[in-house]
Amino acid sequence: MDPRFRFSSDLADIDRAQVHAWLSEQSYWAQGRPRELQEQAIDGSANFAVIDTGTSRQVAHARVVTDRATFAWLCDVFVDPAVRGLGVGVGLITGVVAAIDSWGLRRTVLCTRDAHGLYARFGFEALNGSPRWMVRGAP
Repeated sequence: MDPRFRFSSDLADIDRAQVHAWLSEQSYWAQGRPRELQEQAIDGSANFAVIDTGTSRQVAHARVVTDRATFAWLCDVFVDPAVRGLGVGVGLITGVVAAIDSWGLRRTVLCTRDAHGLYARFGFEALNGSPRWMVRGAP
């Protein structure tokens, strides 16, 4: 990843207000999500961030719902529009997949409307021909 950015799995690096704003105002899947619900989602999941090293500002987020034993659901992936095209999304998913692999999970799923190409680079494939659901690992 570009040295201007760093990947983090430290919950202390998650800017909860920023994540809520991105997801509830700009995402297509979580429009209007209440802040309290977003807080519960963060607290019940593994969270990942990309941080701008110059400003210490979070510029990307991903959340993984998992038992850390057999299964994971990758969700709430968002890259700040200001840094799209700079490899931030690739860096984020590289770090997330490394974490998932370190847990030894058999299967990870996700749902996307528009980022199939990104996820395919990391071994995700359409789940049973679905136009949105993708899976990585054992079918």
